[in-house]
Amino acid sequence: MKAILAFAPLLGRLKGPILLTVLLSLVTLFAGIGLLGLSGWFLTAAALSTLGSAFNIFAPSAGVRGLSFIRILSRYGEKLSGHDMTLRLLSDLRAWLFAKLFPLVPLARRYGRGDLVSRLLADVEALDTVFLVALGPISTAVLAGAAMTVVLAIFLPGAALLYGLLVFAAVLLVPIGLVLASRAAGAEVVAAGAALRQAVLDGIDGHQDLVLFGAIDQATNAAATASQQLSHARRRLGLRAALAAALVQLLAGGALIGTLLAGLAAREAGAIDGPLLAGLLLAVIASFEASAMLVRSATRLAGAAAAADRLQAIANTAPAVTEPAAPLPIPEGGELRFEAVRFGYDPQHPVLDGLSFAVRTGECLAIVGPSGAGKSTIAQLLLRLVDPDAGTVRLNGSDLRDAAGAELRQRIVLMTQDAPVFLDSIRANLSIGRADAGDDELWRVLDAVRLAQFVRGLPGQLDTLVGEAGRTLSAGQARRICLARTLLSRADVIVFDEPTSGLDAETEAAFLAELPELTRGRTAIVITHAVVPETFDRVLELRAGRLE
Repeated sequence: MKAILAFAPLLGRLKGPILLTVLLSLVTLFAGIGLLGLSGWFLTAAALSTLGSAFNIFAPSAGVRGLSFIRILSRYGEKLSGHDMTLRLLSDLRAWLFAKLFPLVPLARRYGRGDLVSRLLADVEALDTVFLVALGPISTAVLAGAAMTVVLAIFLPGAALLYGLLVFAAVLLVPIGLVLASRAAGAEVVAAGAALRQAVLDGIDGHQDLVLFGAIDQATNAAATASQQLSHARRRLGLRAALAAALVQLLAGGALIGTLLAGLAAREAGAIDGPLLAGLLLAVIASFEASAMLVRSATRLAGAAAAADRLQAIANTAPAVTEPAAPLPIPEGGELRFEAVRFGYDPQHPVLDGLSFAVRTGECLAIVGPSGAGKSTIAQLLLRLVDPDAGTVRLNGSDLRDAAGAELRQRIVLMTQDAPVFLDSIRANLSIGRADAGDDELWRVLDAVRLAQFVRGLPGQLDTLVGEAGRTLSAGQARRICLARTLLSRADVIVFDEPTSGLDAETEAAFLAELPELTRGRTAIVITHAVVPETFDRVLELRAGRLE
């Protein structure tokens, strides 16, 4: 629960909508209690009346109808306000989470894909309704129980104490006990759900290889095991919820019987009449309406507590790199230098070991080598997504660890092998590279990457929408959009990490042959498996973290 309380500042921003939702919930509940109580009094009084037409049926009838309308309207307003507040909370929650995640990039080494997806989706969803289905109903039930206790203290004092104790147990002790008893099962549900997502994603991503290597059964068994664990955890959670629901109903029954016995005694003593007793009994029943969903609320709260723990864990993870306390400016130019750099994702098994090389300003350099040699790690070090375990990476003589991250990313830009084309216009995709680029600059860069003629032939030209992930473009056109976006940047250094991934051999050769000319005047480092054309200034071969 401590992890949920850590999100209190987010709820504090929405105190207005929260208070409105609670108020409307109370109006709905009180209208329901009043409706049932008034109906019980009215029907009983009408049945016992011997006055015939002299009995006033109009005022109680009007009261019943009025309370019915109030209940309908307040219920609608409660749902409208509650869901609006929940959507605002979801927006704030995602903004908070992504703000925490950005300094942690890249995340792949710390969290599996399925686990990360689970935290970003399922765990956030578990929290975005925590008020709507948990905290709100519990608060409403407590206030309604307190109000009904006051009413009984006025009209039927003999029943007030017992009712107060039983309703207190039903709306507070049982939910709290269920939350405590369900913490382990709730955490297991969250963890098993993440494991199942991971197994399913692995099966989808690697389906072709699983079929080719006959490993379908192994993948299926992994998913089935995760599914069984999830099912078992949910059954445990469901059993606890069923027992808690039964206990709440027993408490409600006890409150009703206690009120009835106290009422009969008061009726015998002449302290209360029959219609009022009937109304109070039905009002007691109605007051427990809020407790009906408290078990479900408490179960959701247990799952939300586990989700909050996981979100806080990822948010409190130490970043891979830290900003310098007093950042130093980077001198002009694009000269790069690796000085005896050692780095390993596991420090005991370095990917790069004593790597040293230099790149002159304006030079176009290719780095080649087998998979796992450490080529992409060089790109991460240059962008300072990670810091070396030993040695130094310098730009124009300045240690990258002394530079502000924002300035560094203005001076060095990266185009990755999976750089995306977004579901937006061509103009918007290009403007990511430089937001203030005018149309003339956009056309020049498109012309430079040999895409201008194609774009001019489109109905909307620069404002033409491209499909998600560039599906309306060929692979070569999508890569050239990403290249144009990268070239628009004013960065002194451009790093290309497998920029021709997914291209056919002919397109790949043409793409690489053009890079030295396209990056002329700026330092370019191209990390690739492909055959490097002679237009490059130099080629370095990396093997097992060292230059050959």
